[in-house]
Amino acid sequence: MTTARPSTVTSLHVRSGRLVELVLVLFAIGIVALAYVNVGMATRDALPTDVWWHVGIFAAFPLALHGVLRWRARYADPLLLPLATLLNGLGLVMIHRIDVARGLGATEGVASRQLMWTGLAVAMAAATLVVVRDHRVLRRYTFTAMAVGFVLLLLPMLPVVGQEINGSRLWVRVGPLSLQPGELAKIALTIFFAGYLVSTRDALSLVGRRFLGLQLPRARDLGPILVAWGLSVLILVLQRDLGSSLLFFGLFVAVLYVATERTSWIVIGMALFVAGAVLAWQLFGHVQQRVTLWLDPFAAGQSDQVAKGLMGLAHGGIFGTGLGEGYPTITYFPASDYIVASFGEELGMIGLFGILVLYGLLVERGLRTAIGAREGFGKLLAAGMSFTVALQVFVIVGGITRVIPLTGLTTPFLSSGGSSLLANWVIVALLLRISDHARRPVSERRQDPTKDLAHPREVAR
Repeated sequence: MTTARPSTVTSLHVRSGRLVELVLVLFAIGIVALAYVNVGMATRDALPTDVWWHVGIFAAFPLALHGVLRWRARYADPLLLPLATLLNGLGLVMIHRIDVARGLGATEGVASRQLMWTGLAVAMAAATLVVVRDHRVLRRYTFTAMAVGFVLLLLPMLPVVGQEINGSRLWVRVGPLSLQPGELAKIALTIFFAGYLVSTRDALSLVGRRFLGLQLPRARDLGPILVAWGLSVLILVLQRDLGSSLLFFGLFVAVLYVATERTSWIVIGMALFVAGAVLAWQLFGHVQQRVTLWLDPFAAGQSDQVAKGLMGLAHGGIFGTGLGEGYPTITYFPASDYIVASFGEELGMIGLFGILVLYGLLVERGLRTAIGAREGFGKLLAAGMSFTVALQVFVIVGGITRVIPLTGLTTPFLSSGGSSLLANWVIVALLLRISDHARRPVSERRQDPTKDLAHPREVAR
């Protein structure tokens, strides 16, 4: 008679990471509070009397979102919220510092309005986490997202609500509010790109002929990238916005490469971009002006915007003048388009590198989420959202430092403006939702509402 050995059952315990997230959020709030106090001591030689009021209201927003994550997405990435909190808080501090330099009080200053937009943006992120219980549901609305994205891009062209500012027609004014629909359009178009490419990537990646070591696609498979290129050129022509044109086309090419893993799409995309850039430079005067300022920011008879930004960065040097000790208001749009130059002057090259590292970590966590996603749509959506932030930071920082011609994009989380905050906090919420699904134990995973995993090929990927 043999005795059966008792079987050992082991289970893998997955830590939610919420305690780490809470500690890092509190650390980020502490850095923001110290920066706020530093501005007050440098500009007024006294501790700001409203420091606890401003910091307390700001602190309530990420802590409330942390509570929502514990409730609805407790396995989400624990670093995304602290990184977004710190970037948003540093932006509020610099905007407040510029208000002080301009002699603006709390009621008429931009910082109070930006704090209000921060609350609305975080509330929108929380609503996204509550409503979108599973990111795969968004795949059902692939072509709806495309239609919404196109409508949002075309809204500024309407004669009544559209508004032109500084030569670019990017804004929509509704009563006292002025919004930039293109910021929200990038989310809708990313959902469309992810949903479309996850269905067609086999044809785009496996079919074609090889030429000079590259597997070139069939002529009819070039349709999607040609449409994306045409849309970017249309934005450039109608809205006179070089930055958004570069952002949308670069986003599509990046997601297309992730979906197909074919270098040929990168080569084709770069060739189309160079062709479009040369054509725009020959046909449009505002593009020629941007290129002239890029080549020679001190050219006579041209705008001195780029030159003043470079002088502000040079004034900051390696270590910066210190918060509250510089002259950021000399630069045009120091709280919006040129807030990176404002940070570069007062925090120096080291401080600016630190901010870029925060963006790099945010993008890295997004790409890690894409790698960990269990299905194709989540991979492409997370990668697209991450590339959106990365490309936007590259375009604006590259323009200010003369790596590329200057464009009018806002710096995510830092620049003043409600539309940008709303869009970027929703991007963080979607990344949190995808990471929650990727890190969640199998025993707690919900059934796939879109039946993506019913396809063996999708499971293999």
